[in-house]
Amino acid sequence: MTDKIWFITGAGRGFGRRFAEAALSRGDRVAATARDVDSLSEMEATFGDALLPIRLDVSDRSAVDGAIQATVDRFGRIDVVVNNAGYGLFGMIEELDEAQLRHQFEVNFFGAFHVTQAVLPILRAQRSGHIVQISTVGGVVSFPGLGGYNASKWALEGLSDALAQEVSGFGIDVTLVEPAGYDTDWAGSSAIHASPITAYDQVREEIAAGWSSQPAEWYGKPDAVGEAMLELVDSERPPLRVFFGIAPTVMVPQVYAARLAEWKSWEALSHKANG
Repeated sequence: MTDKIWFITGAGRGFGRRFAEAALSRGDRVAATARDVDSLSEMEATFGDALLPIRLDVSDRSAVDGAIQATVDRFGRIDVVVNNAGYGLFGMIEELDEAQLRHQFEVNFFGAFHVTQAVLPILRAQRSGHIVQISTVGGVVSFPGLGGYNASKWALEGLSDALAQEVSGFGIDVTLVEPAGYDTDWAGSSAIHASPITAYDQVREEIAAGWSSQPAEWYGKPDAVGEAMLELVDSERPPLRVFFGIAPTVMVPQVYAARLAEWKSWEALSHKANG
């Protein structure tokens, strides 16, 4: 099948926009959602009826159900679902307001959960489909100052890993895309920042120094992700997890090696706890 029907959340800017433009440019059709539907007007003018713009807040379950139904009504099926909507929450754990953390989960985790649950009956009936969850390298490793964001993405990783095992028999693929740093608005106006506690100022300085010392090539170019996504969804056997960018391919193996070594060094205690 060369003509795919996509449902992409958070398509007004950033990764979501690149995914939508790449799909539309090759002749696919896309239901693109955004909280500000005006952000989709340029794409609509360019691609016409191939684009279905939908105003959507993914934390609104009933609105998600309506958006999925509108896509099926318009295009007849859904082949690729990209749960891209999300944002970053910056702050030390002690600094986070509970309402901020709950909203982070409402969007990053429950938003993807809403879309996934809404679309599964359609994909099961089709006996086909691909759910792509936009996670992050911070979904498999953690960074100080991003604990709330990490938590929301670790939750998405666990949900999606189990989901992949549950739906493989229905012909449905699940992939977690795990990018690192890209030059998008993720850390800009899209982000939420907790009120700082001065006791953590030195930690913040160390974090900033760490990020600034990373090689320049570790920061990915957003325009490259569209073609990468097309190759991913066109694969006959897509992966459960895939990195986007160079940085995760360097960082994550080091973290996993350290974890394995630590578990091994405490193996005697683990056996003792077995009784």
